[in-house]
Amino acid sequence: MFRRAFLGLAAALAFGAPALAADDFIVVQSTTSTQNSGLFDYLLPIFTDKTGIEVRVVAVGTGQAIKNAANGDGDVLFVHAKPAEEKFVADGDGVERFDVMYNDFVIVGPASDPAGVGGMSDVTAALEMIAEAEAPFASRGDDSGTHKAELRLWGETDVDVSAASGGWYRETGSGMGATLNAGLGMGAYVLTDRATWIAFGNKGDHEIQVEGDEKMFNQYGIILVSPEAHPNVKADLGQQFVDWIISTEGQDAIAAYTVDGQQLFFPNADPSAM
Repeated sequence: MFRRAFLGLAAALAFGAPALAADDFIVVQSTTSTQNSGLFDYLLPIFTDKTGIEVRVVAVGTGQAIKNAANGDGDVLFVHAKPAEEKFVADGDGVERFDVMYNDFVIVGPASDPAGVGGMSDVTAALEMIAEAEAPFASRGDDSGTHKAELRLWGETDVDVSAASGGWYRETGSGMGATLNAGLGMGAYVLTDRATWIAFGNKGDHEIQVEGDEKMFNQYGIILVSPEAHPNVKADLGQQFVDWIISTEGQDAIAAYTVDGQQLFFPNADPSAM
C-alpha cells in the first residue's frame, strides 16, 4: 500500500519490539470529544505499555486540530470531520486517512422541553421546531467537528442561524464541555456527541431530547501527518500509533471502553487497511 511504500521504516518496526527510550513521544492533534469522554485516558496507557511510546494529546476543535497539523505541529491527526480530513490528505499534509470508530450526535435540552421536540428522531424537523419556538440553542461556534456537523444539519432546514446569532441562537466559541455547561446555564438545547454527554458529570435537568437520525452519524478518522511536507514529523513512531489504533488489538480496546456500562465508541476500521 501507499503508506507502506511511503514509510519503509514502519514495516521494520514490530509491535513486539523492545520498549523505546523514555523521551520518545508523539503529538496527536485531536478533538475535545476524544479527550472529554475519557477515551484517551483509557486507551493511551495500553499503547504506551506495549510500545514505550508516550502520546501527548492536543485536544481542540477539529478545525483547529487540522490547522495545527497542517502547520506541522503534530505527528498524527485523530478527528471527526471526514470531508476536511480528506482535504487534509489531498493537500499533501497527510499520508493516508483511515476510519477508526463511530458514534452519533444527539440533541440534549431541558426537561421542560420548550420546543416540544422530546422523543423525536427527525433532526431536521426538530431543529425547525426549536427555531420556530425561538428556544435557546447553544452552538459551539468553533469550527470543530461537532460545529461542522451542526451547521450541516441546520443547512438542511430553512433556518438562517447566522441571522439568529445573538438572539435565541448563541455561539459559545468553546469546546464541548464548556458549551454544555453554558447550555445548562441558559436552559438551551445543545448538539453534542453522545460519548461526551454520557461522560459529562454536570447534566443538571438536561436530557437527550432528539436521537436516532442517520444524519447524526459521527465518524472518526486517523491520519499520519506527512513527513514529506513536514520533516519534523516522527514518522516511524506516529505510524506505529496509527497501525495500532486500526489493528484488532486497538479496535478491541476502543470497543472495551465504557462509562456507566455504556459503550461510547464503536470501532469500524477496515481490516484490509492493515
